Amino acid sequence: MKKIFSILSLAATLGLGMTGCSDYLDSDYLFDERMSIEDVFSNADYTNKWLARGYFWLGQNTMQDVYAKNQLYFNFADDMYYGDTNVPQYANWKNGQYNETGMNGNSKNIWVDAYKGIRQVSIFLNNIDMNQDISEAEREDMKGQAHFLRAYFYWILLRTFGPVPIVPDEGVDYTKEYDEIAQPRNTYDECANYIAEEAVKAAARLPLTRNQQEIVRPTRGAALSLRARVLLFAASPLFNGKAPAEVQAGMITREGAPLLSATYDERKWALAAAAAKDVMDLGIYELYTTGIRTNSDNIAYPNTLPPQPDPENNFDKKPWPNGYQDIDPFESYRSVFNGTLGVSSADNKEIIFTRGQNQGGYGIGPMVVHQLPRREGKGYNCHGMTLKQCDAYYMADGSDCPGMNEGYAGTLGYEDPLRYNSANPKHLTDIVKKEEIANYPELGANAAGVCKQYAGREPRFYASVAYNGSTWNLLNYKKDSDEKPNVQVFYYCGTPNGYQNSTYWLRTGIGIKKYVHPDDISNTQQTSVDQSRLVKKVDPAIRYAEVLLIYAEALNELTQEYNIPSWDNTTTYSIKRDVNEMKKGIQPIRIRGGVPDYAASIYDDPDKFRIKLKRERQIELFAEGHRYFDIRRWCDAPAEESAPIYGCNVYCTQTQAELFHTPVEIADMPTIFTTKMWFWPISHDELKRNKELSQNVGWTDPE
Repeated sequence: MKKIFSILSLAATLGLGMTGCSDYLDSDYLFDERMSIEDVFSNADYTNKWLARGYFWLGQNTMQDVYAKNQLYFNFADDMYYGDTNVPQYANWKNGQYNETGMNGNSKNIWVDAYKGIRQVSIFLNNIDMNQDISEAEREDMKGQAHFLRAYFYWILLRTFGPVPIVPDEGVDYTKEYDEIAQPRNTYDECANYIAEEAVKAAARLPLTRNQQEIVRPTRGAALSLRARVLLFAASPLFNGKAPAEVQAGMITREGAPLLSATYDERKWALAAAAAKDVMDLGIYELYTTGIRTNSDNIAYPNTLPPQPDPENNFDKKPWPNGYQDIDPFESYRSVFNGTLGVSSADNKEIIFTRGQNQGGYGIGPMVVHQLPRREGKGYNCHGMTLKQCDAYYMADGSDCPGMNEGYAGTLGYEDPLRYNSANPKHLTDIVKKEEIANYPELGANAAGVCKQYAGREPRFYASVAYNGSTWNLLNYKKDSDEKPNVQVFYYCGTPNGYQNSTYWLRTGIGIKKYVHPDDISNTQQTSVDQSRLVKKVDPAIRYAEVLLIYAEALNELTQEYNIPSWDNTTTYSIKRDVNEMKKGIQPIRIRGGVPDYAASIYDDPDKFRIKLKRERQIELFAEGHRYFDIRRWCDAPAEESAPIYGCNVYCTQTQAELFHTPVEIADMPTIFTTKMWFWPISHDELKRNKELSQNVGWTDPE
């Protein structure tokens, strides 16, 4: 068994522990009796099961990218929140009032589960070639999958904790003393480069596409997309010489060596741009679109609205992909997330990598249950949206919504502030009357009673925002019950979903529709987290829209030209800030979203474009697990996370509709940002096991 231990001993030092042989190998799930590594990898079935165990660890609760509130909290930044019986828990999260175990012990769990996954696939990679029952082509594919999984596990560690120790691929000598095999954290650049190299190894072995039975396994595009994401983070201010002084000084090894680069390197942006171009040049991915819908009498599937005029590029006069003349932006965006496409659909060329249904216990389905209204949808009615996020969505013509940024302009040093909100009279507060319904087709047949602040917004708004008075379709309702379809839901005080003597109400009076299919309805009043009547969802772990945004963001930061080889060294890219190239990244997002293009002055100014790019990510990638990490890598978190959360005045009744829609600060959602909140803490247990491991800035060491 020495061969196994030599691979894994360092993993134990890093916090996995070591009890008995069976526990250490975590092989009870496969074997009723002990087997040697040679026995395992000379049998095709056991070999396949060993690799499958790597996917098992990726499917753990702690490994998810998008999640309900029950386990992970990274989905809740300055854009969305949860509020029910766990409101104090949410306040603790937002105030950083958690200890070195993290919320619910998840800090330790993320660390341990990720290294277990790394351990699992490392054993596989070191032994798969002894199995001659599997063809060489199959072995290469399986190696590619293992390299991808190892890269993804390290990525989850890196985004959560910052730099971590990299376990040597060849293993260590377990016969050495415990302290001799302790290992310090690698630098951020070393971690990012290692993940990028693993992704290249994966890409070289993985196929371009998968059949429907293997759709949740990674492809070449998945590996290259992960590489682009990691290189983008490495180029970003926090990790590229622009970290705040206290972070730079505090992120060090036990010996005092810096873990974050103190020197800015513009070439890192070029590397990220080239990595995104590697994916784009595969020529197999595209944003999902649907055609125009006409003559529909179904409220859940409304007719396509006339395209918005676009004075810059005439998007309204051009067919897809050069314009939105012949697509339905609302349905196109909505369908990507709500289960309409399904994970095995040949039409779904936008989702590059997904876990499918392997999402732990509280994945996308439970997230939707927490979004559904309490009475009508029989959900938990507790995942809500901040007014900052609600206001971030554009008007249909591409302008800002009324009242956005009022009270802050000129005080933060931004020409276009980072979308803070404060109470001000410019937010529209008047209500749509019955006789005015025809004037607001975007609000649907149930427009009466809706605040005009929510009228005339871009299509992604209606696919994502459950505003006060919006319609929930609930088409899987039971006809022989009190359930009804296409019901208008209000959040006024005293209403079934508003503030009352209950825990199930939205603290901002703004809910979330993203991921919700028109059919979805639950029954949590009888069965906890009931998903039986939900359309099945898949997580958008990596999708093409993100790759396009990476390309545009990275190009924008360049001041000179760089020659960067492609991932396989078959060509060399000339990478520079080229507006036409930037448009290849940003315009498809705007076109599919049905929003007119930016003015030429935005493209010509890197500072203005950067602000727009950040806002585009905030909108397009909302509720996909990006925002929390984005505002940290940009070094925007101290300003964005500490700003007050605003929403509707939920203590007002329907007779006080104007006051309800006048923005107010939400008192029971305090916010703060301190030094320790840049990264999650490393558990004291891990620090005790590895004497070389150093704690993250702002957190304590064990006594």
